Amino acid sequence: MTLISVRPEGLYCEAGGFYIDPWRPVETALITHAHADHARSGSQRYIATARSAGILRKRLGETICLHGVEYGERLKLGDTWVSFHPAGHVLGSAQIRVEGRGEVWVVSGDYKRCADPTCDPFEVVPCDVFITEATFGLPIYRWESGETTARRIFDWWQGDRDRPAILFCYAFGKAQRVLSELAKFTDRLVYVHGAIAALNDIYRDQGIALLPTITTSEVPRDHRYQGDLILAPPSAHRSTWMKRFKLPQTAFASGWMSVRGARRRRGYERGFVLSDHADWSSLIRTVEATGAKQVYVTHGQNDVLSRYLQEVCGIAAQPLKTLFEGEADI
Repeated sequence: MTLISVRPEGLYCEAGGFYIDPWRPVETALITHAHADHARSGSQRYIATARSAGILRKRLGETICLHGVEYGERLKLGDTWVSFHPAGHVLGSAQIRVEGRGEVWVVSGDYKRCADPTCDPFEVVPCDVFITEATFGLPIYRWESGETTARRIFDWWQGDRDRPAILFCYAFGKAQRVLSELAKFTDRLVYVHGAIAALNDIYRDQGIALLPTITTSEVPRDHRYQGDLILAPPSAHRSTWMKRFKLPQTAFASGWMSVRGARRRRGYERGFVLSDHADWSSLIRTVEATGAKQVYVTHGQNDVLSRYLQEVCGIAAQPLKTLFEGEADI
């Protein structure tokens, strides 16, 4: 690796004097998106998209030194030019393009290629070297559209008018996508866990339409939630928070639900396949579309994807060990 290298603090660009998604505090941190495995507290200065500023301040603190940039805006950092480009992952997510020393590198962060009404669509950025994720880097992972999955969620919700329908989903990104996709089928009020409510407000401030919501803490304790939909983070499953619901039906929305047995092991009645990451075919076509001659593959099934890119696609690729390990509950 030349323009960008791996240091104990994270991915480092010496020519620009900055880190990308560092896992330890540094002087200057460029952030692809606000999930906790990519945006950590303690750095002196942060640079990220203006679209992600609200979430970053919510998670890292209102007083962080944060410089927000627009997609495509070029910044001169040291001997490099840097720009942020849509990644299609969650609100404000970006790929970071770094140009210097006669090369163009792109650090993708996390990304997806299917349509999502809550974030800007992925942009292919041509480059010499591409650093890609491989969270779902196996051929078994192939997604349907968000609208198709939302229709299944809606039908499940409407299928039993006597029981509460509790859908567990990550608080940042997934919950808002569900609320936006469901708006194509209904305008009903949805009840949400407090961890989701604050982030919903940030999405609405960005002009993103979501179904109307109210937190469960605002509802009288004797409310029965019959036929109601409730969104909650996975950490709330089997917690004391659940005691307010009588005989609920439960489901989990995640890309992991495409794995046979995952729903049963996690203790949910239903599973809906909905991911904010690229599936197998999207990973491959994205790498090919960048035109990169060298590819580094991070977290997830990085060994499988890198081997496929080498042996089938004829692209120089190798696994890259990082601390981007994903979150159990975000």
